[in-house]
Order: sequence, then C-alpha cells, then structure tokens
Amino acid sequence: MTSAGDRHNGPVILIDPPNAPGHGRLWSHLASDASYDELHVFARTIGIPARGFDRDHYDVPADRYGAVVAAGATPVTSRELVARLIAAGLRRRKTLR
Repeated sequence: MTSAGDRHNGPVILIDPPNAPGHGRLWSHLASDASYDELHVFARTIGIPARGFDRDHYDVPADRYGAVVAAGATPVTSRELVARLIAAGLRRRKTLR
C-alpha cells in the first residue's frame, strides 16, 4: 500500500482493504482521485455493477479485491483513500436525515 507521503503522478483509481462489514461480508471501497467519470469507466470495464456506487465510491466485495488490483487499481489505506478524495474535492459525505 502507498502512504499519504508518497509522490503521486496523474489520476489514479484507488482501492482500500476489505475492512468494511456489511450484509455478512467485508467490503473495499473503489474511488478515483480525478473524476467520477474515470471511476465509472473503470468500474464498468471490470464488471462492477452501477448499483455498487455509493456517493463517491463503489463498494467491492472482499472476494473481488485481488482482481480489482490486478486490473489496475492502486491499493491504499482507508485513511489515504478518504484524504485523496477530500484533496480532489470529490468526497461526498452522508447527509443527515
């Protein structure tokens, strides 16, 4: 995994470790530090359904993590993924109901 201090050249598709529990599984988050369009194209290319998109990322089940990395996503920590979304102005927080 990279760290927030690593040099970063150009847009990157990011994925964090599968550590978010939900529906009896663990999930990763797939995001882009450049644009939602880039993210949607990557997700479509590797067969992640549009229903997996949640505000600013795709939810990816743990059993797909290796395939997503092999397809070109860059593994980062969850903290770095959020920091990169914020830095890019792409973070969309949950709204209060």
